[in-house]
Amino acid sequence: MKLVYCHCSLYNPGGMERVLLNKVRWLVGAGHEVLVVTTDQQERPTFYRFPDEVKMLDLGINYSLDNDQPLYRRIPSYLRKRHLHRARFTELLMRERPDITVSLYPSESSFIPRIKDGSKKVLELHFNRYFRIQYGRGGLTGLIDRWRSNVDEKIARSFDSFVVLTEEDKKYWGDMPNISVIANTAVSMPLKSDCTSKRVIAVGRLDFQKGFDRLIDIWEVVKKSPLSEGWRLDIFGQGEWRDKLNGMIEEKGLSDSVAVNAPTGEIGKEYAASSILAMTSNYEGFPMVMIEAMSAGLPVVTYGYKCGPQDIITQGVDGIILNEGQICSFADALLQLMSNDALRRKIGAAATRVVERYSEEKVMGQWMSLFENITRNE
Repeated sequence: MKLVYCHCSLYNPGGMERVLLNKVRWLVGAGHEVLVVTTDQQERPTFYRFPDEVKMLDLGINYSLDNDQPLYRRIPSYLRKRHLHRARFTELLMRERPDITVSLYPSESSFIPRIKDGSKKVLELHFNRYFRIQYGRGGLTGLIDRWRSNVDEKIARSFDSFVVLTEEDKKYWGDMPNISVIANTAVSMPLKSDCTSKRVIAVGRLDFQKGFDRLIDIWEVVKKSPLSEGWRLDIFGQGEWRDKLNGMIEEKGLSDSVAVNAPTGEIGKEYAASSILAMTSNYEGFPMVMIEAMSAGLPVVTYGYKCGPQDIITQGVDGIILNEGQICSFADALLQLMSNDALRRKIGAAATRVVERYSEEKVMGQWMSLFENITRNE
């Protein structure tokens, strides 16, 4: 089977990039042909090393170069670039003639279903139904967010198959005949935590989505308790909020117990050197950091954002879910685990079983069944 995957770029150390890497590695290992097409790579190396058997091609559209432009310039530029994107991508598909074309929901999702190259079109959503309106922006930008959110359903219905990551998210989309739920794979971490290190870890892009500003507010409460003696918080990631977060840490006098660290290609070692994962995201699709950390034996303390925690965690067994925005309750949950070695180890041991529920064998088996079904139904 020949497959084309579309994503904006692969130079960032993000969850979508790791998911795509794991997926295409399995596919080429199973004898399938894979081409990964990007729009904004700009000749930068991929953060993760992809197998040599995976073909890589960048279309040179570069939407991201307009991100700092005012809206009145950004919109016409986006429309011109999308026209170019469609022309170049159509030419590629007509030349390559894949069996399956998969969009990870960048800009081509609006026109892929109309390209008549013979391939079946799959939309793979790594966010959730409400991801466009999570920022609560006002004015013209907010109006565009709401309009695009409404258009998303029409786009999703136009694909041969629309795949979301959780049962929770599936409910938000309503009655769609082409919708399926396939979670991301939980890859077992070779190194395991013994939950003895006095370190809380958080991992992700430094932006609004991951909500590390909320985590720093929580940590300020945590450090007022004598139960936090000797404990520290390490955040790993990169993004536009680095200066903001470092400013918060300094302003609150937390520099001796909190650090914002650069992303690492060996995150498994950092999980193993930690004892708790804290997640304060505003929204997710299916939090890869959560299942990675759980597979390394870390108990998780998380807000119950949309979407993921309710599907992944059994409350009090392999993690703790808190209501959105409850800073003191989140701090109390962290302190409970910090002060109870036996409880940390018990929840951490239960967390490792996430690999059984989301094994590569199960998840990729679901993907292959979907691909075979839609290519069979001509």
